[in-house]
Amino acid sequence: MFLGTHQPRLDDKGRLFLPAKYREELAEGLVITKGQERCLYVFPVEEFERITEALRTAPVTAKAVRDYSRVLFASASDEVPDKQGRITIPQALRQYAGLTRDCVVIGANTRLEIWDARAWETYLSDQEQAFADLSEEVLPGIL
Repeated sequence: MFLGTHQPRLDDKGRLFLPAKYREELAEGLVITKGQERCLYVFPVEEFERITEALRTAPVTAKAVRDYSRVLFASASDEVPDKQGRITIPQALRQYAGLTRDCVVIGANTRLEIWDARAWETYLSDQEQAFADLSEEVLPGIL
């Protein structure tokens, strides 16, 4: 499970330090791809394989499945962190997420998300009040 908020910087070569507490779990490899709200998703290989299997069994006749699969897989990049725990984020993915220097890496349960720091601040300020004001259960019986 991935939790927390971290603020690494992107270097001039497009590399980013993974949060230290997740380096061992991701040492064998990971998949980076486009996420919603213009962030990047970082999946452990096993989790990406689970998603791949779920999409494999989804009906290919459903346009939403085809569209989602195309973008998800076409933009995916498998990476192995270097000995310092850095990953290289391909230019196309950096451009999609608007990543320049200051980034935010958040834990999002089964994945990490990489955000441009300003984009994350904007998103969070828009969502925190809605989160605080929730008056119905998001997951009935649980939350």
